[in-house]
Amino acid sequence: MSKSKLEYIWLDGYKPTANLRSKTKVEDDFSGKLEDCPIWSFDGSSTKQAEGGSSDCLLKPVAIYPDPARRDGYLVMTEVLNADGTPHESNSRATIDDDGDFWFGFEQEYFIMDKKTQLPLGFPVGGYPGPQGMYYCSVGGLNTHGRAFVEEHANLCINAGLNFEGINQEVASGQWEFQLFSKGAKEAGDEIWVARYLLDRLTEKYGYYIEYHPKPIKGDWNGSGMHANFSNSILRTCGSKEVYEKICEAFRPVTKEHIEVYGEFNDQRLTGEHETQSIHEFSYGVSDRGASIRIPIITVEKGWKGWLEDRRPASNGDPYKIAARIVKTVKSADV
Repeated sequence: MSKSKLEYIWLDGYKPTANLRSKTKVEDDFSGKLEDCPIWSFDGSSTKQAEGGSSDCLLKPVAIYPDPARRDGYLVMTEVLNADGTPHESNSRATIDDDGDFWFGFEQEYFIMDKKTQLPLGFPVGGYPGPQGMYYCSVGGLNTHGRAFVEEHANLCINAGLNFEGINQEVASGQWEFQLFSKGAKEAGDEIWVARYLLDRLTEKYGYYIEYHPKPIKGDWNGSGMHANFSNSILRTCGSKEVYEKICEAFRPVTKEHIEVYGEFNDQRLTGEHETQSIHEFSYGVSDRGASIRIPIITVEKGWKGWLEDRRPASNGDPYKIAARIVKTVKSADV
């Protein structure tokens, strides 16, 4: 008889920013298939998802990946259900209306923080490192901080079977980014959350922690976002500038609704500086990194067949909520 460790991962009920939670279920002779992952339960009163007198919440497995750091281990992403089997109010994945037509590529930025100093890597105690400019995509011990950690995380994601597309150091010291792509809005959210789980778990080994706050360092330092690159069959095939502009314009009247689900403290990042548009404005443009939505030059060069990039989502945003809102807005466009 063989035994496997299934790490059930879910989002808690903290508002407005949910946290990852997980616990291990040991199964005998497990097949490794999603359909053989049983529904499990947890104490919702400890995660702000239930009252103590009726505390059971259910975990419904929705995606499974091999756990690259554990022998006979699996990572099981789950949705939270009420005891009667209906989606819990915290279950943002269940709000996505997509049958797989939408493709998403998320660019997750974050700061690596030293637990001892409570500062980003490369920041001296009581002062600041050199100004921005030399850290972005840098190489060498003077400007590059945390590469061993980032490389290990990349390997974990790849070995887990995530569609991991790249890494790079970002504009501020100790700031990094990874990219993931998936066909299907729900699947894209699953992969970001599992990649975040692997990132957070790895910090336990290094004495670090991850700061997802979109503007953890005040002043002339870039904030952290989670740019959402998205397309559907219309964007991928239409070949029409007019259609692209109509879809972009569909975002304008619902700017507030998007910002509401794009992450806490995003007003500190979306100032109109540091490659952002103001949180109070909406704009779009070809190859414009200061716009709300960027139309990639590659999309234009391919005859208006490709994707769009919403640059507003914050690094601490919930990819399920972000994808759900984008899907809804694109579907509302008169094209």
